[in-house]
Amino acid sequence: MSNGDIFVGELIGTAILILFGAGVCAAVTLHRSKAQGAGWIVITFGWGFGVLAGAYTSAPLSGGQINPAVTIGFAIEGSTKWSDVPFYVLGQFTGAVIGAVLCWLLYLGQFNLNAEDDKAIETLGIFSTRPEIDNPVQNLITEIIATAALMLPILGMVGGGKHVAGIGDAGLPVLLISFLVVGIGLSLGGPTGYAINPARDLGPRLAHALLPIPNKGTSEWGYSWIPVIGPIAGAAVGAGIYNVAF
Repeated sequence: MSNGDIFVGELIGTAILILFGAGVCAAVTLHRSKAQGAGWIVITFGWGFGVLAGAYTSAPLSGGQINPAVTIGFAIEGSTKWSDVPFYVLGQFTGAVIGAVLCWLLYLGQFNLNAEDDKAIETLGIFSTRPEIDNPVQNLITEIIATAALMLPILGMVGGGKHVAGIGDAGLPVLLISFLVVGIGLSLGGPTGYAINPARDLGPRLAHALLPIPNKGTSEWGYSWIPVIGPIAGAAVGAGIYNVAF
């Protein structure tokens, strides 16, 4: 695959992932949404289906990694060339911003209700993760463990150089990985909201900061490094364990 295919595939796939993921958060959170108050289980399945749609869509072009941490994990394991990593990551971050903007456009009327004081809610949680307990060490450890728990099963399914550049050429593993993401959300997502993907958090956080959302609240840049460094470290741990043990 060419560098252009990698960039375009990851851009499209990650945009779809964020459109679904931020979309379900908006649906559950915003006033005048039919799904308002539907809860955490709905959110975790929405993100899982976002992984399913994004990975399947980008698979023919780029292999459907749609996560910089997973890309780095595959590079450590050896399935992805390090020279390809920048094109994956650039496409993923660009797609994440685009997906967040598309979510905003889709729920524009609901977001605009934030102009009314009695309707105002903080909207960052629609776009990016936020910890329930503000403890950087605990939050970082949570993201490391959760992403290692993502990376190891992925490599168990498609690692060892059996699949070029990732998960995209195998239909069943994509489906199983989507349910894996649901499981991580249900079991491990409570403390921080389970970023497990730097692009999934940083790209939408940037969009949140720039978009004209009334009464949107803070973008919490002081926390933003944890959902970037934690998943990268966790993927590296998972890939390292895989290389040693398997």
